[in-house]
This record gives sequence, structure tokens and C-alpha cells, in this order.
Amino acid sequence: MKIRKTALIFTACMGLSLLAGCGDEKQQIFKEAEKDLEQGSYDYALDEFTTSVENSINLTTSYRGIGICQLRMGNYEDAVTAFTNALSTEKVSKSVAKDLYLYRATARLQAGHLEDAMADCQMLARNYDMDADCWFLTGKVALAMDGYDEASYDFEQAYGEDSSYDRAIQIYQAYLEKDMEADGTRYLEAVLSTEAKGTDDLCDRGRIYYYMEDYANAKKELTDASNQGSQEALLVLGMVYSAQQDYANARSMYQQFVNQKLEDTSRNQTQTAAPGYNGLAVCDMAEGNFDSALENINNGISVAADDEMQSLLFNEIVIYEKKLDFSTAQAKAQEYVGMYPDDEEAAKELDFLKSRTGTVQ
Repeated sequence: MKIRKTALIFTACMGLSLLAGCGDEKQQIFKEAEKDLEQGSYDYALDEFTTSVENSINLTTSYRGIGICQLRMGNYEDAVTAFTNALSTEKVSKSVAKDLYLYRATARLQAGHLEDAMADCQMLARNYDMDADCWFLTGKVALAMDGYDEASYDFEQAYGEDSSYDRAIQIYQAYLEKDMEADGTRYLEAVLSTEAKGTDDLCDRGRIYYYMEDYANAKKELTDASNQGSQEALLVLGMVYSAQQDYANARSMYQQFVNQKLEDTSRNQTQTAAPGYNGLAVCDMAEGNFDSALENINNGISVAADDEMQSLLFNEIVIYEKKLDFSTAQAKAQEYVGMYPDDEEAAKELDFLKSRTGTVQ
């Protein structure tokens, strides 16, 4: 368990003989915030960036850090406020302002403030050079507003600027969220016509074949990537085998992923073993071994970064439901909805559990 440092630092600053060093301590809090943000420890980073704002340390960057933490934690209104505060600080450079408008538009989109999100995108188009990220976000906002022609144009511009595997997947997923999979699939097909240039490309190609349900090609690309040392390929291979209900091989892939991640704990990896534990729990659920599934979920929660936690917590609810422990499942679902209020599937799950426990109001 990581120990919160801010309280210790302020305690050190209480003595009069140490007052001269408090400025250094305040800078150290800011540096720790940046480090925690990079590592995905958003709760700690949020605490530290908030302290940095109170200390008037690097206000633009500190407000930006708060905004990113709130965005990653699903607190979209708070994220919008933080990014707005960052834009209101003195001497914001043009490049930083562009970054902040992108983040604020993303937060506004997630919060459902589509007109405001589009206003930020239009600000970017008027005052800044539009890159692939700007075009993609504008297209995503337009798609959310049912502006299909505009979204199509924007996505084409984004892909023209950046024809990478990641960009093709992003566009595909944007269309998939609107039940327009065919529109997105053409980007997957386009990027697959290019040649893989390394291990990461092989892994991305395998992921794309997985999305297209071409499992034979997915296995080929991902196996090649894993043989070249890609841990991510093991995780996606587990997903491929799970989709084919081959849980023995899926479990093997997930376990290899977990083992390698646990061996890498000293290497400051940005991704933990948590997704592998989550995959093992999915295998357990499919085989009806719910106690083992809960053990794997708990193992995942114990090591998960903030942005890896949501899937684990949702599956925890499902496991308790399958165990017919509806009261515990409801309590977990109530907590989950409080943390992730935009998850409509979880809200429906909570309503169902209330009907089973007789607590519907």
C-alpha cells in the first residue's frame, strides 16, 4: 500500500527550523503528482495536484493534472472545471492551450455536453493546426450529435494524418458505439493492407482480426508477437481463445501474462497484472467456478491501477449474482454506480438486483 506523502511533508514543514525547506517540499509534492499521474495512480496524483494548487505551484500544469485525474476517474464535470481553471491561468502557451481544449472537449463529450464539446472543437479548428487527434475528437463529437457526414469527413482527415493501427481501431470503436460497425470496419480493412513493421504492429493486427472475428489470423499474428516478447499479445490471445470458448488455452494465456507482469513489478510497468487476473476470472465464471473467480478478482484489485479497476469491479458484481448472493451483489453494484455513474449497463444491473432483494422503491 502506498503511503500518502503530503501529510508527512506538511508535518516536516511545521517546525520553524524547517520553514526554509518547505518550498523544496512543495516542489517535491508536485513532482510526485506528475510521477503518479504517469503511472496511472490517479487518486494519489489528484491529492498531490490539489495540494500543489493550494501551494500555487505550477498552476496550469497542476490544474491540468487534476483534470486528467478526474477524467480518468469518470468525474467529468470536475474534469471540465479543472481544465477551465487551467485555461484561465496566466501565460498559457499556445501548445498547452491546444492540449487543454482537447482534454476539455473530451470531458464535455463524456459528460454529455455535446454543444460545449463541439464549441471546443470549433475553437481548435479556428485557432490551431488540426492534427489527427483534433480531427478524431471532432468526428467523435459530431457522431454523438448524429452528424454522420461531418463525422465521416473528420475521421477521414484523422486517418489521413495518422494511418496507424491505433487510429484505425479508435475510429472503428467510435462507430461501434453507435451500432455502425460496417462504417468502422473499412478502416480496419484499410490498415490491414499495410505491412507489419515490428512486434507492436503484429499485436495490433491480431487485435484487429479479433475485432473482425477472424480468429485464425488473430492467433497467427498474436502468436508471432508473443514469440517476440509481447506481453500484450498474450492478453489478447486470451481474449481470442475465450471468444472461441476454449477456456483451457485462454487460461494458459492469461496466466502467462500474469506471471510475466508479476516478474516485471520492479520495472515500473504502466500496466499491471490486473487484466490477466480479470481474464482468469472470466474463465472461472464460464466454468462455474465462482469462488476461484472471486479470488482472481481480488488478486486483480490488489494490484490494479485506477484505469484497470472498472472491469474488475463490474465482474465482481456479476460473480456474486451468479453465486445467488444478491444482497452482496446489490451492495457492490451500489458502490460501483457511485464510482461510475455513466455505466448504463451497471445501472440496469442494479435495478435487477433490487428486484431480487425486494428493495425496489
